[in-house]
Amino acid sequence: MELNAINAQGLGPDETESVVVHVQLRPRRGATRKCLAALATLAAEHDAVSFAVTGLSKDDRVVRVTVGVDLGPRTAVAKFSPQAQAAYAFVSAVFASLYEHMPVYTAEPGAAERAAAAVLMERASAGASAADVVEGLPTTPASPIPSPRMPGPGERIPA
Repeated sequence: MELNAINAQGLGPDETESVVVHVQLRPRRGATRKCLAALATLAAEHDAVSFAVTGLSKDDRVVRVTVGVDLGPRTAVAKFSPQAQAAYAFVSAVFASLYEHMPVYTAEPGAAERAAAAVLMERASAGASAADVVEGLPTTPASPIPSPRMPGPGERIPA
């Protein structure tokens, strides 16, 4: 939105609100430490970008690490500001260099995932390894695969 004499009241709360893109990495359970180390290396290369681990959960096969990348204020993103360009470059690098950890765009993590990420950050700052924190997480059940339905009497095809 362009400011002029007619709409000079100022920017509304929706326009100054920061835009966050969430990218979820899904490393196999044994590769979590490698994934977080690669993410830290990537972050060191893109020091101008503001991001945080915003969600953490696991199931029987993978650990889901959600990373929130701050693109900047909505109006600056619309104008493709230098901050937004740097954030887009970081997201692109996440997809390019961490492809083996299956990155996908995702929605904002739920309360339990945010709480687990907070625990990860707290314990990591105290010196605990990420693998120890992940092992302490409760396992969320994977979506069950339904068993095949048996054919009814009228559905059988003679051989």
